[in-house]
Amino acid sequence: MLIFVKKHKMPQLSVVIITYNEEKNIERCLQSVKDVADDIVVVDSFSTDSTAEICKKFGVNFIQKKWEGYSLTKNFANEQAKYDWVLSIDADEALSEELKKSILEIKQQTAINTCKFNRLTNYCGSWIKHGGWYPDTKIRLFDKKTTKWLGEIHEELHFSQPVKIHHLKGDCLHYSYYTREQHYIQAEKFTTIAASDLFKQGKKSSFSQLYLNPIVKFVRDYFLKLGFMDGGAGFTVARISAYATYLKYKKLKNLHS
Repeated sequence: MLIFVKKHKMPQLSVVIITYNEEKNIERCLQSVKDVADDIVVVDSFSTDSTAEICKKFGVNFIQKKWEGYSLTKNFANEQAKYDWVLSIDADEALSEELKKSILEIKQQTAINTCKFNRLTNYCGSWIKHGGWYPDTKIRLFDKKTTKWLGEIHEELHFSQPVKIHHLKGDCLHYSYYTREQHYIQAEKFTTIAASDLFKQGKKSSFSQLYLNPIVKFVRDYFLKLGFMDGGAGFTVARISAYATYLKYKKLKNLHS
């Protein structure tokens, strides 16, 4: 008697990335995800460098769309994904070998869970393992049908129903800044957005927020969270992060002037 065993279909996964002038990072990112992806979507905000050419070499679904902010752009990108399960990764990130293995193991199962994993940041050539920058756990693998990005800055995932979150082994490698100047530029950009958001909420800048919060931020990150163990890079990260705290409340004060 012949017995036929029904094979379970392996879940398929879309990788979704948003880009703007990421020629320095995007190839490393795409190389790291190509073995776990059944579909790769890149939504690009009209890059002026070679980002498009690099992406097209990988045969991704490359879409250009005007920038509308982090959450709206990421939600649009998720809608373009061929499959319901999405791995959302930034262009300046890459999967470690251990994390790739974990994702492939998840795909061997009959169903995928919502997943989170740790993110390890490279700052000007140094891996930052303290100061509040690690493990920096992120939820990045989810069902797009029940998940949306919300927030103007430091966007977060919100779920329309309760989910069970599985922690994957391995790190997402984040290549954040190649120079301190890039960090300052990003601080200027993000503090402008953050101050504007607080202004819209009717918030005002107090003396303690303007002058004490930056000191508290530095002490917490550099001493209490052991940022000093990352050497010179740890000091620079703590210093610029404290400066960004000051800058945010200074810009908020100026908006009320």
